[in-house]
Amino acid sequence: MWDSLFGIANIWALVCWAALILLPRGPFVQSAIFYAGIGLLCLAYAVLLVLLLTGTLDSAAVQGEGASNFQTIEGVRGIFMSDGGVTVGWIHYLALDLFAGLWIAKDADQKEFSRLVQAPVLLLTFVAGPAGLLLWLAVREGRARRAARRRQGVGT
Repeated sequence: MWDSLFGIANIWALVCWAALILLPRGPFVQSAIFYAGIGLLCLAYAVLLVLLLTGTLDSAAVQGEGASNFQTIEGVRGIFMSDGGVTVGWIHYLALDLFAGLWIAKDADQKEFSRLVQAPVLLLTFVAGPAGLLLWLAVREGRARRAARRRQGVGT
């Protein structure tokens, strides 16, 4: 079961990432990625986390001292030592990385960055979420500062 859920979540996230990178980003596509992509991944995460932590789906994740304890490294390790824990943790990453990617894409479109600049940043975010987000924060900085200076100049 966990293998199937893991695979379904991966395919779903991959479809959303492909849409984000390749399709025109009109309101329909953005809403679909936000609600059908990120929203469903978040829902799956929340439901599976509750079922995991209560032992309903994977009693191995809550057995033993310190398991299902988010305050110690041993407790977190105990959760991730089960297929259920790994799957739920992975869905967590998929949802948050896709959320970061959607924010990057919207921000890049607003700041009029070309898709050629956006694509490598989004791909890095897909593969290594925080590294892609860090790269985007560095890339956008100059244009964001120039836009802020223009807005201040208009108001004075």
